[in-house]
Order: sequence, then C-alpha cells, then structure tokens
Amino acid sequence: MGMTITEKILAAHADLDMVKPGQLIKARVDMALANDITAPLAIKAFKSAGGEKVFAQDKISLVLDHFTPNKDIPSAIQCQEVRKFAYEQDIINFYDVGSVGIEHVLLPEQGLVLPGDVVIGADSHTCTYGALGAFSTGVGSTDLGAVMLTGEIWLKVPPSIKLVYKGSLPKWITGKDLILYTIGDLGVEGALYKAMEFCGETISQLSMDARFTMANMAIEAGAKNGIFAPDEKTEAYVQPRAKRTYQIYRSDPDAEYLFTREYDVSTLEPQVALPHSPDNVRGVSEVGEIKIDQVVIGSCTNGRLEDLRLAASILKGKKIAKGVRCIVIPGTQQVYLDALKEGIIETFIEAGAAVSTPTCGPCLGGHMGVLAPGEKAVSTTNRNFIGRMGHSQSEVYLTSPAVAAASAIAGKIVGPEEVN
Repeated sequence: MGMTITEKILAAHADLDMVKPGQLIKARVDMALANDITAPLAIKAFKSAGGEKVFAQDKISLVLDHFTPNKDIPSAIQCQEVRKFAYEQDIINFYDVGSVGIEHVLLPEQGLVLPGDVVIGADSHTCTYGALGAFSTGVGSTDLGAVMLTGEIWLKVPPSIKLVYKGSLPKWITGKDLILYTIGDLGVEGALYKAMEFCGETISQLSMDARFTMANMAIEAGAKNGIFAPDEKTEAYVQPRAKRTYQIYRSDPDAEYLFTREYDVSTLEPQVALPHSPDNVRGVSEVGEIKIDQVVIGSCTNGRLEDLRLAASILKGKKIAKGVRCIVIPGTQQVYLDALKEGIIETFIEAGAAVSTPTCGPCLGGHMGVLAPGEKAVSTTNRNFIGRMGHSQSEVYLTSPAVAAASAIAGKIVGPEEVN
C-alpha cells in the first residue's frame, strides 16, 4: 500500500518505513517558529523544562510581527523578552523591526522552509508552508517550547483528503477564491485534523503566491495541514533561496484517502466569506448591497507581491471612495521594496490608501486598523469571527485582493468587473 505525501514526510522524519493515519509518532523538526505573542510563552515553557540551550540555533525562527512596531508598553515588554532570549541563545533567524516581515510570508522568502520539511510553529497559520511540499502545522506555545528544547514533536498522523481542481481559471479568480469556495463546501470542521492535499490541472496553473494563500487557509477548514506536491514552479521558487539540501516527496498512485472531492472552477466567480465564519461563502454577485467602512489588503494570506500587483492594477488611476479607509500592508520588507520599485506603492497612495510597514496588525484586531461598533470591513485576511478585527459589533468580509480593491473604489462590496 502506498503513502500520501504527508505520510511520506512524517515517516522519513520518524525514521520509519511507513506510517498510517492515527499512528502516534515522534518526528524530527526542521524549523520551529514563534512570534512576539507566542514566543514569550514558549520561552517560559522551555525554561520551566530546564532548558539552557536550544536544540539548534539555525532551526528556530523568532519573528516580531504581530504588535510591531510596538503598539503599547505590554507589547514592547513582550518583544524585549524575545530579543533577550534570541541574543542569549544566538538565534540566527531572529527578525526585528526593519528586517521583519509577516512570518508566513517571510520564512519562505528567506529560504528557511523547504520541500520535505517538518515545520512546527506556535501560530495556527503555520500550515502555509505546505505550498512548498512541506508538512507544516501550528501548535500551542508549550509544545513549541518543548520543540525548542528537544528538536522533536509527538504527532498523530492525519488521514488525507484529496481535493482535485479542474478547468482553467477565469479572469480575476485567484487562490483566495479557490480556498474560500473549498471552505464553503467543506465547512470549518470539514477537514478536522486531516491533511488537505491540493491537486489537479488547475493547481498547476497557480503561482507560488496563490498556493501559499490556499495552504494558509487550510486551518480554516479545521485541517492539520494543507499540502501541494512540488513541481517546476516550486523548484524555480526554492532553488535560488535554499541554503541547505531538501527532499521532494509525492503521493503514491495507490495512496489511500479518506475521501476525494472534485471542483470544476471554469465558471467560478470571485468569492466572499460573509460574517461571521470563513465557510459562510457566496459568489460576489450574490452578496447584495453592502456598504463598507474599511478595506485591508495584506496579511499572511494575501500580502505578497502578486497580491499587491493585482490590487494596484484595479486601483490605478482611480480613487478610494469617500468615507472608506483603505489600508495596504506589504508582507515583508522585500515585498515593500519590490512594490516600491514597480510603482505599486505610488499607485496605492495616489488612490488614497494608507501603506504600512509589514505587520499582522489589523488581522487580529491588534492595531493599524481596528474596527469600531457597526463598522464593516472587506479584508484579504483569513478569519472573520465575531470581534476578530475589532469591536464585537463590527463585521468582516473576506475576499481576494481584486474584490478588496474594487470594493474600496465602489464603497461597497463589488467584483472587479464593476469598476473596470
């Protein structure tokens, strides 16, 4: 009996010939990740367990991306704790203001996660790295502290589900639309503790940026991980960045899946997740007249260069609607610099948008765009639960950068065709 790509990676990292769904294993970790919110708790757990030195100085990434630049004294203290630990432990992959980016955009960009890796992060959207053909998943800070000490983690092998996408992508349809549509079909618990394996002819058409977006939101369907088999596009992305060797895995033809779901995307329209759940999904034409107060373009889901290019192509020569605040947040300093060189930042500012240094800020209702009671926001982020981006009486609508930019112009939720 064959194995899926997820099972192969976990078997290799557990030094086993084969693993099966439900099996408990102890796996070696190639990269452990924490941010300014989760790292202090992980550091506390590390020290409570008697930790003196981390298992490997080059296999831990500490990224100060959530409340930075520091929004208040408590966040400043948190970052101070992480800095002190990073310097004491001589952590090589420590990213602070000026070099930092949103963690799940930054690590692939820097070549720190590679195909075939096991990546464990104290952040639920660690599943992003499955776009590279890695097994990556989020854990609690206590588990991350143990990983920093031992370099290993206990895991239960997840069963895999196969998601096959067919047809050519219509204009304006992005990876965000595909994953929203999928979550709308499966539900927020439809892939609970399962591996979502994305494949099919449509997937081969997707850029790496689009694949990162899809893998990022696997957790919104409850998945343990999302994963893509590496192909030529993966290799082209990884080879210039990789600083170490890596292993490519692919599912066997006779691998077993819990179930298979097929989607024909050839007639798909831009998707919108309405409040207050990522699975409350409709086509943009079915949303109705919803006036908005704010638009956020960015985050670990859609803060990459391709996302900013798409939004700018719609905003170029146009203006943000009166009464609408549009906030654009590049995912990393490199994305910011590339967008600056291409004139994308100029386009945003001329349209009336505010452009921020890289930060998770508004996605979690932290800073840089917190919503007041009754306000409605269109956002390219990944969650729209009650109070996610601010007041419990605010509303968040999840979309692609194309719909977000069009809505910023129209002052209401619309598809890009309506403003072009």
